[in-house]
Amino acid sequence: MKPLTRLVLIGAPVAIVATAAFGGAPKGDDPIYVDPWSTETTADDPKPDEAKKPKTDQEVIAKLPPGLADPVLKDRAAQIISTAENSTTHWQGQYANIRDVKDGNGYTAGVIGFTSGTHDMLQLIQDYTKTHPNNPLASYIPALVEVDGTASHEGLDPGFTKAWKQAAKENDFIKAQDAARDKYYFKPAVDLAKMDGLGTLGQFIYYDAMVLHGPGVDKRGFYGIRDSARAKVKTPSELGGKDDKASKLKAEKAYLNAFLDETREVLRTKKTLNDTSRIDTAQRVFLKDGNMDLKLPLKWKMYEEDFSINQ
Repeated sequence: MKPLTRLVLIGAPVAIVATAAFGGAPKGDDPIYVDPWSTETTADDPKPDEAKKPKTDQEVIAKLPPGLADPVLKDRAAQIISTAENSTTHWQGQYANIRDVKDGNGYTAGVIGFTSGTHDMLQLIQDYTKTHPNNPLASYIPALVEVDGTASHEGLDPGFTKAWKQAAKENDFIKAQDAARDKYYFKPAVDLAKMDGLGTLGQFIYYDAMVLHGPGVDKRGFYGIRDSARAKVKTPSELGGKDDKASKLKAEKAYLNAFLDETREVLRTKKTLNDTSRIDTAQRVFLKDGNMDLKLPLKWKMYEEDFSINQ
């Protein structure tokens, strides 16, 4: 589950996130995206087509393979994360789920574990209420504002859990959860992974870390963890110039191992829910096996329980 800092950059555009994430990086770091239109050329060099020049980060990302954004792979990622969060691959059954897991974040609920103590549950319900003002959760918004940043249930008990389950019977609330998950966690993580030169497995590792640690810039949040990893090993995009497949793969594995080391250390030192299975017996296994595309069959352990995806 995510720490109290998780919502620092929720929903921020990639460009803003990148600026925040790179702001503390040592000077002289290479940019993520090297613009061929801005490099020096000679009179004999072919000129790039200005009309094809990407104008924004999103245009750069749009030209890359879909990776984890492919619906099949996105579902695969959801199944793996669900084994860590709910001990089942059946992630579609979690929309109505709500409980206090005693991690200091209050109630945890829904498809990706929105929490009453870390703002994303409040943001989800506020946004949903704008278009569905009479939903069962609307009356709890003032209480959610008060408990934001704490583990308290004050103003939520005894009816909030029942109201959540009632709301989750509506297809529109399910869609709202999906949209919030993608906006807050999936898209920022996957987009940044692509900008860092990472393939499908790396994109999944970023996504899981974003869900687990939250998008904070401190050393225990996703962007802080990424900064710590980059201080030790450059991302494939920062290295650049690695045209042969073997060199690219070696660079990607080295960086991902460094990133997993950092995220594991943060997880290991949490006061509660500090089991490192999702790294040791899942992500690290995929990386060691060289399964950079999350190809089937996938086999992993979570909390000593065996899981697999075969088709």
